[in-house]
Amino acid sequence: MKVADDFRQECLGIEKLIASIRVQDFDEPTGFKNWTVNNILRHLHVWNKAAFLSLTDEAAFNTYIDQAMAAVRTGDLPTFENQYLDSLSGKALFDTWRGFYPEMADAFANADPKARLPWAGPSMSARSSITARLMESWAHAQAIFDQQGLDRTSSDAIENIVVLGHNTFGWTFMNRGLDVPEPRPALRLVAPSGTVWEFGDPDGGELIEGKAEEFCQVVTQTRNIADTQLAVTGPNAQQWMSFAQCFAGPPEDPPAQGVRRKKA
Repeated sequence: MKVADDFRQECLGIEKLIASIRVQDFDEPTGFKNWTVNNILRHLHVWNKAAFLSLTDEAAFNTYIDQAMAAVRTGDLPTFENQYLDSLSGKALFDTWRGFYPEMADAFANADPKARLPWAGPSMSARSSITARLMESWAHAQAIFDQQGLDRTSSDAIENIVVLGHNTFGWTFMNRGLDVPEPRPALRLVAPSGTVWEFGDPDGGELIEGKAEEFCQVVTQTRNIADTQLAVTGPNAQQWMSFAQCFAGPPEDPPAQGVRRKKA
């Protein structure tokens, strides 16, 4: 699966980013719920491990996910992740995260893309599982780029996130107990390479146009729609972009305008 290599390349980019930060920055809050770099690395590693176990050891995964979901229900996931990693932090935590993701990428690269894997909710395909890990890695890395006051350069591998965002249009509404409006908005997005990506039928009067990277930021809730240059046409598109959510879990509200942004 090419997306497994896309995941690997995204992690390499995160590795280079974190290797350059100061020791004290690991405990500095980011714009994402005041999570620190330590919080983010623990979260990414714990759920990378969960995805790996879902592919390689279902019994171990079931034990693991029961513990994790108990923490989710109490709203204290960071505490579980910290306990799971024995309060590992800083460079030791960084080394643990970067020591594991290549093994995970290799396992998924050799997996059947259509294999059904258990998860916290419904099962998903192996392709969807590694795509979700790519999406979450890319999204959480944005908070670290912002904390460091750095612009990021994404690759066309974010097309995986665009597709995920487009495919979760209906789920975003159902997750909030709302009827799914029709028609689904079309997308006309400019990739990092300059290629134009189009999804859906633009003749329905519902359209989102602009940079693919900004669309990814909105559906992963790393940016408020008002903090982007996306052009949104049609009531369905406007409602969707007001609370778009391409990741699993209970409904999450996007950040307020101006909250998640690059530090000056």
